[in-house]
Amino acid sequence: MMLIDVSPYAFKIGPIAVHWYGIFMAISFLVGSYYLYTMGRKLRLDEDFLLNLAMIVIISGVIGARLMFVLTNYPEWFLKDPVQVLKIWEGGLSWHGALLGGFLAGWPYCRRHGVNPNMIADWTVLGLSFGYIIVRIGNIFNQEVLGRMTEFSFGRWPAQLIGSFIGLILLIRFLYLQTKKLPPGYQFWSFIWYHQILRALIEETVRDNPLFLIHYVNDHWGIGFLTLTQLITPFVVAFAYYMYKSTGGYGYGGYRRNWY
Repeated sequence: MMLIDVSPYAFKIGPIAVHWYGIFMAISFLVGSYYLYTMGRKLRLDEDFLLNLAMIVIISGVIGARLMFVLTNYPEWFLKDPVQVLKIWEGGLSWHGALLGGFLAGWPYCRRHGVNPNMIADWTVLGLSFGYIIVRIGNIFNQEVLGRMTEFSFGRWPAQLIGSFIGLILLIRFLYLQTKKLPPGYQFWSFIWYHQILRALIEETVRDNPLFLIHYVNDHWGIGFLTLTQLITPFVVAFAYYMYKSTGGYGYGGYRRNWY
């Protein structure tokens, strides 16, 4: 989806320009952090621990997201234009990099404080789902994450809205499963599992991304594969499945739960 007349700026104050993308990103951080804090306080977890954890995960996630995006799209920036690497407000963040950065920082932090990281990870799903919904809308204002052109009357696939819809489905699933008794880690690792599959099969198929190894494009339908995300999906899915099973994969009462 590409809207030519849409400005990426929400407002400007002198030389300072505030992007819609940044506003949506900040909102997703606030929503996710508030939910994590609320759930933690219900279990009487230390307030400082929760606030520090949220800050650590957010900062590490943003750093990981930016570095992964630049590494996979514009690696020459590291040497030729390092300042450009820092301009996250202009868009260009990697979902996988954000997850990796947040995971590598948050997981050991929880373990050092004697808190089950799987339980904490479950609480992040609401923020991740909600963030995916609104940040994809922010991509529209930045005119990025574009869909492929088709020969249909609508022209280009609205890849950003398709991504938002995937986030909405996963958010509804999360809220529904919150009414169930589930083992720690189920919500998070199954979220990663389903998100990755839905993104690879639907969103990435219609996104106008570079192709690797197999270069197939159908100009009529506006689809193509394999993108980098599609290539790494089997590994991410396998890792998510392994991590969930490593926690036992059992629900309350001792019976094994399936991923649906």
